[in-house]
Amino acid sequence: MAALLTDEVAAALAKFYHGGDGPSHSALTASFVHAGYSDADPYDSALGTPNKEQRVLAVTRAAMLRPGNARKLVEHLLVSIRVGGYLQNPGGEFASKVRALQSALRRAGWQLSDDGVLSPVGVIDLTTGGRPALDEQIDRLRRSTDDAGALLGSAKDMLEATAKFVLEELGLEVSKKADFSYLWHLARERLGLHPSQVDASTIGGEAIRKILQSSWMIAEQVNVLRGLQGTGHGRTLPMGVSPELAMLVVREACSVAEFTLNALDRQRGRAAA
Repeated sequence: MAALLTDEVAAALAKFYHGGDGPSHSALTASFVHAGYSDADPYDSALGTPNKEQRVLAVTRAAMLRPGNARKLVEHLLVSIRVGGYLQNPGGEFASKVRALQSALRRAGWQLSDDGVLSPVGVIDLTTGGRPALDEQIDRLRRSTDDAGALLGSAKDMLEATAKFVLEELGLEVSKKADFSYLWHLARERLGLHPSQVDASTIGGEAIRKILQSSWMIAEQVNVLRGLQGTGHGRTLPMGVSPELAMLVVREACSVAEFTLNALDRQRGRAAA
C-alpha cells in the first residue's frame, strides 16, 4: 500500500492551520497524542509557540520517519478539520485548500472523498463492498479529471477486481496467484465474451469478434501501462503517454468493466445496472 504521508501531503494539511486558521491548539494536541506522536510536537503551551502550521509540519515529518501510525494521525487530523466545517462545502480559500489536499493525497496513492473519508486509491474490497464498491469505483474513475498517473493504476486495479468479481459470482474458485491475463481470459470465456465463441459466419459476426478482441486489448494494455509506471509502481506516466491519452485509456477501461458486469447481470437473470 502506498505511503500516506509525503512532503506534499504534510504541507497541504498544514495549510489548513495557516495564519491561525483551522482547529485549535488543543485539538492538535489531541490528534498528536491519539496517534502516538506527541513526543515530536514542539509546542510550548506557556509561550504559545510555535504556531499551529509549524506544529503540523513538525509532527507529520516525524510520522514520515515513523509511519506506523501515520494513517491514524492523518485521519484524526481530518476528523477535527471535518468537525470544524472545513471540508464539506468549504468557502473561499478553504475550497482551494481542500482541492490541494485531495490532489496531494491522490498523487500519494490515496483518495479523500468530499465528506472527508480517506481510502487507498483503487482498492476495492469485494468481501465487504461487493458490487456496489465496484460500481462506485467505476463511476469515480469515469468522473475524475486529474492526476492521470494515479488514475491509470486505479483503472488496472478496477479491471482486476471486475474479473475476480465475475468469477466469484459464477462460483469459480481461482488461485490468489492467478495473473491479470488469466483472470480476464477465464471471465470472458465463462460469460461467452471471448472472440472465439462468436460465429463469424453470421451477419456482423466478424465485426463483433473484432470488437470483443479490442475490448480485451484495452484491458490488457491498461495492465501493461500500469507496469511501466516505474519501480514500485510509481504514479508518474510512462514516457510518451500524455495525460489526455491516459484519461482516454482510463475511461475506456471503465466501459470495458461496465460491459462485462452487464453481461454478468444478463447471464444471472438480473436487469443490467
